[in-house]
Amino acid sequence: MAQGNKGIKAKVQQLGSSLSSMVMPNIGAFIAWGVITALFIPDGFLPNEQLASMTDPMITYLLPLLIGYTGGSMIHDQRGAVVGAIATMGVIVGSDVPMFIGAMMMGPLGGWCVKKFDEKFSDKIRAGFEMLVNNFSSGLIGFALAIIGYYAIGPIVTTLTEWLGLGVATIVQAGLLPLANIFIEPAKILFLNNAINHGILTPLGAEQSIEAGKSILFLLEANPGPGLGVLLAFTMFGKGSAKASAPGAILIQFVGGIHEIYFPYVMMKPLMFLAVIAGGMSGTFTFQLLDAGLRSAASPGSILAILGLTPPNSYVAVIAGVVVATIVSFLVAMVILKSDHSEISDEDLAAQQEAVQSAKQESKGQGSAAADTGDVQDAELRKVNRVVFACDAGMGSSAMGASVLRKKMQEAGIDMSVTNSSIGKLQDDANTLIITQNELHDRAIKKAPSAEFVTVENFMDSPRYGEIVERMKNETTQAESDEATPTDTTDDVEELKLAKVEHIVFACDAGMGSSAMGASVLRNMLKKTDLDVDVTNIAINRLDDDAQTLVVTQKELYDRAEQKAPSAQFVTVDNFMDTEVYEEIVERMKKQQ
Repeated sequence: MAQGNKGIKAKVQQLGSSLSSMVMPNIGAFIAWGVITALFIPDGFLPNEQLASMTDPMITYLLPLLIGYTGGSMIHDQRGAVVGAIATMGVIVGSDVPMFIGAMMMGPLGGWCVKKFDEKFSDKIRAGFEMLVNNFSSGLIGFALAIIGYYAIGPIVTTLTEWLGLGVATIVQAGLLPLANIFIEPAKILFLNNAINHGILTPLGAEQSIEAGKSILFLLEANPGPGLGVLLAFTMFGKGSAKASAPGAILIQFVGGIHEIYFPYVMMKPLMFLAVIAGGMSGTFTFQLLDAGLRSAASPGSILAILGLTPPNSYVAVIAGVVVATIVSFLVAMVILKSDHSEISDEDLAAQQEAVQSAKQESKGQGSAAADTGDVQDAELRKVNRVVFACDAGMGSSAMGASVLRKKMQEAGIDMSVTNSSIGKLQDDANTLIITQNELHDRAIKKAPSAEFVTVENFMDSPRYGEIVERMKNETTQAESDEATPTDTTDDVEELKLAKVEHIVFACDAGMGSSAMGASVLRNMLKKTDLDVDVTNIAINRLDDDAQTLVVTQKELYDRAEQKAPSAQFVTVDNFMDTEVYEEIVERMKKQQ
């Protein structure tokens, strides 16, 4: 039974991550809509009837289509994105309310359908018909899903949305909305903050904002007051490294809007959950009492972003709610800290944080941190040419962690790309080092099994960054020596080392047309000789750098392709339909296998 509960929790977390991953990349569009609304509607700062006419089309068409497009791309890249957007159009037109929930359903469904089609039929398409089949399959699958969305999904989601709206309105009218923070605040600290805010509250809040011009739901998770109160208490009454680091964390959390920074402070003393719950409930009660609300979702949850999206008649109410939440959270946290008479060293604090981290992982079905394999010493850093920080949303503390490591590398003279990404957008690349949190390691490794991994407890403060930089610095000389042997980039097949090739990629500008036909020709040749080698076609800008890949491209495109995949081997051709070159590749592969 316990194992079943763990599985359910993991699935809930994964569902929440999927919902937020569809909304988070498009938060800029929500903010743009909120700013246009705040400025140009009749009761805005700068009323303008012409510019205000953009608000309805944006909320009705643009935002749901962006969500559906993103949801489809999560499942099956560009083809999935296009079909997801087409399917979303069906539920948009088939309903009378903005279709955020419908888009979250139809986008991934469209991506899944076209992915299954490709898996079943991609190797059965005759040479020369790839573009025709791909385009028509996308169009026809999207066409069918749009009709289903119009007649079936749209009306169902409309009814569901109306019920949810009535439920929220009933809770608000009954004065029970503050009780939601009993769930929201602990869930935030268990890294479900993005799922709650952008997967649930943002779509419902947008519905309210259309009717009332603002919504209190945008403030429930984004309120920085509870976290600020805890950090102020640690600044004044904390001990050791927690006290020393809290003032810097205040700036990051309150002004920068990165709420994840205060999570470890709460987790090291579980009674602090009472402080953030009390702060959240009191803040929401104040918001409700004074009729506060925002025009659109504030992301990140910075006080600057919140005030920027506050209607003129809500400034006092919003500021009051943040202040009340801060004071209540601070007072509760102060009592907890002053009642704690134990002398805790930095080492003891670290041990307690590790124990809390292990407990949190077990609650999510991830196993203990001790079982994790993402140690710096286990990673093969000599072959790494880029570093990616991966978390649920690809923002927040992972972005700041990337900034910390990037600065350390620059100081050490290491020229390497350091970026941040959501787990859902990770690419499987053997030359990438992925840094993620312990509890997210299992999900990340499923997305990129060939990559190197290092796991950390806290993106903002990990001694492993120093270890990574030191090892990379020490191995640079040897790596440069190994790389001094030039990668074979000739069009002479005789010089290729085909024994280690596992993928053959035809690369051109669009990744379609004649390159798809060439890929089909070579794929059929390999099948006839029982050689099991993956053959695909792709746009140059989507090439992955992989030493086990042979890239076939046209001579005039070689320089661009080589920049994207310097570790790969290359064959250049004048014409993708040059079957003599492909026959030579097959013959050489047979000899070297």
